[in-house]
Amino acid sequence: MDKNSVKPDSVKLYKIRKTLNDLSQQTGHGTELITVYIPKAKQLHEVITNLREEQGTADNIKSDLTRTHVVDSLSKVVQRLKLYKKTPERGLVIFCGALPREGGGPPGSEVVKIFEIDPPKDLTTFLYRCDDHFHVDILKDMLKDDNMIGILAIDAKDAGWGILHGDKLEVLKETGSGVAGKHRQGGQSAKRFQKLREMELTYYFNRVAAITREYFIDIYKIKGLIISGPGPTKEDFINNNYLEYRLQEMILATIDASYSGSEGIREAFAKSGDILSDFRMVEEKKIIEKLFQQINSNSGLGSYGLKEVIEMLKNNIAETVIITDDTDLYRIELKCKRCQNIREEILERPQIIPKKTQLLGEPCPGCKSMDMELSEQDIVDYLALIAGQTGTKIEVIAGKAEHGAMLTSLGKIAAILRYNPNFN
Repeated sequence: MDKNSVKPDSVKLYKIRKTLNDLSQQTGHGTELITVYIPKAKQLHEVITNLREEQGTADNIKSDLTRTHVVDSLSKVVQRLKLYKKTPERGLVIFCGALPREGGGPPGSEVVKIFEIDPPKDLTTFLYRCDDHFHVDILKDMLKDDNMIGILAIDAKDAGWGILHGDKLEVLKETGSGVAGKHRQGGQSAKRFQKLREMELTYYFNRVAAITREYFIDIYKIKGLIISGPGPTKEDFINNNYLEYRLQEMILATIDASYSGSEGIREAFAKSGDILSDFRMVEEKKIIEKLFQQINSNSGLGSYGLKEVIEMLKNNIAETVIITDDTDLYRIELKCKRCQNIREEILERPQIIPKKTQLLGEPCPGCKSMDMELSEQDIVDYLALIAGQTGTKIEVIAGKAEHGAMLTSLGKIAAILRYNPNFN
């Protein structure tokens, strides 16, 4: 693992994921949704030339509506590319197409929208597609954590295999050893019993090595292996070279644990924070543990609940704001163009359209004008904007992971504070 690798920004990754999820739900009337992947080394003028040629071809499309949408979308992509002096460092991805208006509408009422994404890793593929859907899979694959870690929890009774991938810990398999306990049955000589037990252990270790190879080389391409368990069994297994040489070289650590099997996998993960400090799931675990430590100790440095956290953030009291990636909240702002009066509300996605309709039908409480400007913003974007002014760190964590569930119990948003605001 490269200790110098830059840890990706959780807000940036959240925004990319959210955009991709929204885009993958869009469908075009015909083949009119445009996807362009531009690798880091490709010259932009070449791409612009390609797209202009495509515009010429698009003039032959029979359907008037599809032709207009494709030509307009290609034109918008070309205009956007002209704003760049050169291809961005990691490459660039652009999605563009005529999408339905927010409240729906008849064919022909669509609006051409463009989305630009700075890829999280170096882009090496050039792709141009005009289709009935956006091609998001290359970017979705980039969001997967490369660093897959295998965990083997073993003792003389049983063994378990698990995989740590991004923010997910998965138990893959558990098996009993079939090895007799250390105490022999009556009528059996100690020597014979010991010999049989050693043969059983050898057979068991070979079986464990074969399953480990199957999981961690053939099925999952792991970058590291952690071996844990109680007593000396794990050392005997490692020192006698049962493991295939590639796996032997991948061992990151051996961990003394109270359990083997599936319990042992969870215990090994809990004890491997330092070894896995590059992994996002471990970071999230540390962040949530720190938060709950502040809340449970009544230090006054832990705060939770949307209203309270936003107040702490605005007053520069929050050091870190933590929010789950499945919050699905939006801030809508209604601004009077005449007297600049601002009204704001934070709502869940299904409530937005009815609320907008209601607000636009009401006069300004300040000057009674009906001339309003309405905007909406994802809650994470809103928090990140304020955080940028106060130097607060925003951490977006996986809501479906174990530690995300702990944050969900507090209302999906919390903050670790710089100081106790109630301390006199």
